[in-house]
Amino acid sequence: MSKAVWKYSTLLLASTIALAGCSSSDGDKDGAKGDSDEAASNVVEGATFNTVYGTDIASLDYTFSSRATNSVHYTNFVDGLLENDSLGNLIPALAEDWEVSDDGLTYTYHLRKGVKWVTNDGTEYAEVKADDFVTGLKHAADIESETLYIVSNSIKGLADYVSGKTDDFADVGVKAVDDYTVEYTLNAPESYWNSKTTYGILYPINAEFLESQGENFGSASADSILYNGAFLLTNNTAKSVIEYEKNESYWGVDDVHIDAVKYTFNDGSDPDGLFTSFQNGDLTLARVYPNSAGYSAVTEAYPDGVTFSQTNGTTYNLTFNLSRGAYEATSKTTDEEKDSTQKAILNRNFRLAFEFAFDRAAYNAQSVGEETSSEALRNTLVPPTFVQIGEEDYGKAVEKELQTLDSDAWADVDLSDGHDEYYNPDKAKEYLDKAKAELEADDVAYPIHLDIPVLETSEVGVNSAKSIKNSIESTLGADNVVVDIQLLNQDAYLAATYYATAGSASDFDISTASGWGPDYQDPSTYLNIYNSKTGDMLQTLGLDGSELVEGEDVSAPAKEALGFSEYDALLDAANSITDDDDARYEAYAKAEAWLLNNAIQVPIYAGGGLPRVTKVVPFSAPYSWSGIAADKLKYIEIQEDVVTVDQYDEALDKWNKDRSAE
Repeated sequence: MSKAVWKYSTLLLASTIALAGCSSSDGDKDGAKGDSDEAASNVVEGATFNTVYGTDIASLDYTFSSRATNSVHYTNFVDGLLENDSLGNLIPALAEDWEVSDDGLTYTYHLRKGVKWVTNDGTEYAEVKADDFVTGLKHAADIESETLYIVSNSIKGLADYVSGKTDDFADVGVKAVDDYTVEYTLNAPESYWNSKTTYGILYPINAEFLESQGENFGSASADSILYNGAFLLTNNTAKSVIEYEKNESYWGVDDVHIDAVKYTFNDGSDPDGLFTSFQNGDLTLARVYPNSAGYSAVTEAYPDGVTFSQTNGTTYNLTFNLSRGAYEATSKTTDEEKDSTQKAILNRNFRLAFEFAFDRAAYNAQSVGEETSSEALRNTLVPPTFVQIGEEDYGKAVEKELQTLDSDAWADVDLSDGHDEYYNPDKAKEYLDKAKAELEADDVAYPIHLDIPVLETSEVGVNSAKSIKNSIESTLGADNVVVDIQLLNQDAYLAATYYATAGSASDFDISTASGWGPDYQDPSTYLNIYNSKTGDMLQTLGLDGSELVEGEDVSAPAKEALGFSEYDALLDAANSITDDDDARYEAYAKAEAWLLNNAIQVPIYAGGGLPRVTKVVPFSAPYSWSGIAADKLKYIEIQEDVVTVDQYDEALDKWNKDRSAE
């Protein structure tokens, strides 16, 4: 995904992010699911996949939306050029094969013939042709897609077209060479270019249908798009149900093993109700909660049936609002409290004090239980094993850069997943003292009040926020810092956090509402989100992109105070390296170290790592660190019985061996 991911959707298993993290599949699917004849005999062909969701579809325009709550659906309706197999490899989808020029600048894709566009009722509309890919990219540029950042600086001439320097799309480096050949010309070589083809902005659109729909194209209505993927959207009723059925005209229909999909709305108010629904046969998989009163019923029914989804590329963060402009959800009563909070948040030592006081394992325990509370913890934005620098994990390079920046703060730092590197009450108090000394001249009044918005219907979310409040106030002292929990209904909560499209609309001091997953296989897909000029997740920091705002950038003083120009320079230096991946990754490690050293945001945990009971055959779904193709329900198989720990472990062992052999 590089996409914004809503935390509570994952807590509910409302998106298949959790599914993809727990399983995998592909064109070599028979080799990926293990050797268990018993498991194979359990498979139910033509079953319905039943799960839950927590956020309505806001857009079906796959070339526009960056939000996982949309893409988790439309990736099942429309295919791109390539997709992922169960081992994470890129394999043909609409492109049967492709070649790359010797200079690495031109990618030529040869399309399957006879692939059909159909309407939402399955009526054939047209054949998918090369021109559809040109139309799709032009549409994305013309409507200023949220996901232009993925390709605007990659495809020759596209940035000039988007900025208005040129007005002829024929000058952009995407061409239909003939009906079945698509060609992209890049500005510079990108070893990771093919991974971008799994994201919606490079998906095709039929020009005639686009014109017929006008502004309605890609709305939340099932008939607003055409379908060439595995499923058709048949029902989309807000806060109720989302339903698909198999696309019988699909080019890869033999690899679709379920006939239907049903998402049922769940607001998180009854966590144990998920297991009850699973027991009643209403869900195919159910998130379970070790801290809940009903967990004993889970272990009694399935003593060996609680497995954990794999962690994935999504990183969930706690973010500070560095330039707060909205105060609808607040406990502050005076301007002095508002000013004091903002001054404190802009102080690096205060942010570090908060980070060292934040018991992330206790926070995660509210969701997964104490026994496994540390396993999914992540200490970086970019997963430490996302790419390799020579024989070494990327995270090791970040550790070295951190120690260079501040050897006292980061002595012996270990950024690997699976433990809490930051929680240190003694260090928290030390940095709070430093912050108070620096803030003394600014007439800061204590305690500092930090508003955190929480979805009022989410029992786990409320308990998690209480955990933050407890660890911060008990470590730093409630006379110094108070965390004020703001209980909001879903509409207000989303408006203040996940749906905020501008920094000025982000209504909080601290938030754990969202995360970020990668669009493509390069560190830039994470780190560019905080570029102070064009960053796509700046609003989660209360900031706006200076190249995107109209008129004055009201967040400019905060950016200057935080030294974001230094971060931008590090990103530019890394991005300029196109001929040496190791050097490029080392340069991005410097940028990540800057983010961590300044505690701009606090990584908490990876996507996945969640306890569940499931009937999805282990490793029968696509897998990938990045893009949205891993959210496809194509390839998955459903078995009659609950997956046991032994079955899962056997399949995982085989999957790991197969991955190592690649």
